[in-house]
Amino acid sequence: MTTVTTAWVAELQDALGADGVLLDPGVTSSYARDQAMLAPAGTPAAVVFPRCTDDVVAVLRTATRHGIPVVPRGAGSGLAGSSNAVDGAITVVMTRMDAVLEVSPADRLAVVQPGVVNKQLRDAVAGAGLFYPPDPSSYDWCTIGGNLSTNSGGLCCVKYGVTTDYVLGLEVVLADGRVLRTGRRTVKGVAGYDLARLFVGSEGTLGIITEATLALRPAPKEPVTLVATFATTAQTGQVVERVVTAGLVPSLLEVMDNTCIRAVDDLLKADLDRSAHALLVAQSDTGGAAAAAEIAVLAGLCREAGAEFVHTTEDQAEGDLLLAARRMALPALERLGSTLIDDVAVPRSRIAAFLDGCDAIAAARGLVIGVVGHAGDGNMHPTVVFDPTDDGQRARAFGAFDDILELGLALGGTITGEHGVGNLKVDWLEREIGPVALDVHRSIKSALDPGGLLNPGKVFRAGTAAGPGFRSR
Repeated sequence: MTTVTTAWVAELQDALGADGVLLDPGVTSSYARDQAMLAPAGTPAAVVFPRCTDDVVAVLRTATRHGIPVVPRGAGSGLAGSSNAVDGAITVVMTRMDAVLEVSPADRLAVVQPGVVNKQLRDAVAGAGLFYPPDPSSYDWCTIGGNLSTNSGGLCCVKYGVTTDYVLGLEVVLADGRVLRTGRRTVKGVAGYDLARLFVGSEGTLGIITEATLALRPAPKEPVTLVATFATTAQTGQVVERVVTAGLVPSLLEVMDNTCIRAVDDLLKADLDRSAHALLVAQSDTGGAAAAAEIAVLAGLCREAGAEFVHTTEDQAEGDLLLAARRMALPALERLGSTLIDDVAVPRSRIAAFLDGCDAIAAARGLVIGVVGHAGDGNMHPTVVFDPTDDGQRARAFGAFDDILELGLALGGTITGEHGVGNLKVDWLEREIGPVALDVHRSIKSALDPGGLLNPGKVFRAGTAAGPGFRSR
């Protein structure tokens, strides 16, 4: 170690204790990247585990004093490289700050630390008859801090919205170690800028969230579930449009293409229709006769569109099995090879065109691409499967990834619906938001993190953005 390195390491150890600071490269390397295995990642110089806000303050003051980059990290479930390490950085792992500090049924809110697992929060409020709706596919191990960092969504977004819709207030440690408390505990509040929402989705580039006050909803009723299969994407898209125009608000409306259907059936032996071009899974959680009636209307829409198979059930266990098939789509595709998981959202009226476009990209690139997604809000997850040891396949996979982003933008969509930009899509942000918006992003970053130490290289580049794509890889 250099003298400077020895000094800042000693300061961290004094503040967090020897067990709160890891330096062994054999250990710290396991915190170098998230689940986006092909996103660039560096090697952290140290990995630290704060237990309270004061610990985070100490880390950031030390980092600022010595000019050390800082990368915040939760459970590492991200899919865009948002928490991937930077060479020589301090990686701040927030998982030891895992307390549910308060549940207030009268105010329908919970106060939590960022290391609380999403499912842990759900379980903690269930006894009070309450519900925290955002449910990413990794809800049983991803953390609230990570959800806040990327503004995560999940399967229930069509009815309940995304993470930012439940954020009342935040405690954030800024780059210089100051502690910002923003937001409120009241239902309404418009005093000043909405700073809480500024930090949601900022991927750790503006500050480190150390506490969140989150709105809750009354617990949903037991759902009624529907599954339907279709011979064409046009039929599937027609149903999604008709759900919206008919005024239906299912709690869940998910789609899988034929590639995903076959992969899931191979994994689960679920007797799925392997010839179906698309499969829809829907639920209504309004309860009792109302839920049954809503699903009955949706079933009618499926039949009118020409569905080959429609099945509904009020049985909770059977509904859970149908939903499990949807949740296992990405793990099933991962059994076929390495994956590049995209996260494009398009207008709901363009879902069919997007699915067809992905089929065309798969054929043109000579690769397997499976599409699964949240049909109710247009957020699709095309997954490119390839052999990373084959240079030709690897190049075609990154090309297909770019093609999919281009397709999404051409259809009036966005490059990310819930996974974030990270460093995987950083070259595409300016394409979507334009130079003026990018300049505003940089101005905000400069105001809150003038040294550029917080999660550098994520969301956007410090200087002029490069052209789109993976050509530098």
